[in-house]
Amino acid sequence: MPFEGIPIEIVGPLLLAGFLSAFIDAAVGGGGLISLPAMMMTGLPMGTVLGTNKLASMMGSMTSTLSFLHSGKVDKRLALRLFPLAFVGAAAGALTVRVLSPEFMRSLVIVLLLLVTAYTVLKKDWGAVSTYEGLKGRAVWLCPVAAFVLGYYDGFFGPGTGSFLIFAFLTFGFDFVVAAGNAKVLNFASNIGALLTFFLAGAVNVGYGLIMGAAMIFGAFAGSRVAITHGVRYVRPLFLVVSFILVGKQVWQLFQ
Repeated sequence: MPFEGIPIEIVGPLLLAGFLSAFIDAAVGGGGLISLPAMMMTGLPMGTVLGTNKLASMMGSMTSTLSFLHSGKVDKRLALRLFPLAFVGAAAGALTVRVLSPEFMRSLVIVLLLLVTAYTVLKKDWGAVSTYEGLKGRAVWLCPVAAFVLGYYDGFFGPGTGSFLIFAFLTFGFDFVVAAGNAKVLNFASNIGALLTFFLAGAVNVGYGLIMGAAMIFGAFAGSRVAITHGVRYVRPLFLVVSFILVGKQVWQLFQ
């Protein structure tokens, strides 16, 4: 039985953390800031914590993906083309993390997150209106490369994946809300790819994952609806706040 042996006192914190993390993650990513520490409270080995968190995150990203798709806030043709690249990239990343420590990436991630945040702050109207008219020039190959690399990154390390995906789609001309919708589709793909790899390695606790994942379904639905309803004026500030928090967290961990 998947729920056998789970202490009742851990269920409430997992449900609360799952809802809050998915609510934020649905719009701009960064939900792992809440869900991962909560999952660590279970006392599971770190490898199993990562795999179990992917199970819960997959349930949340699936919900927000369906919500954005239903509202027409996803470029379906482009997302369909990029989906397998993010999937394969994440599976490869999850395999790599079992061989290499992801810690060497932390400094690079801090720099990249700072650049993404600074660029978004300076370009105040960026993402307010869509200028996307199809992939042209270098974007024809840059977009697929970005999907694979960020999928790999999500499977290997993870923090800031949602922010990086949104930033990538903004650079191709999408507005903030559609960029978030496209990002959730690829995040769903990378979650599946990484989750399958963790499952094959026996590093997933189904019981804990389903408990948090159930709350993530509700959080992702609520978060995506708020993002779609309130648009750029909600998504952009939240994107900046989460990016700043991600930078702070990575800096803090770097000096521990």
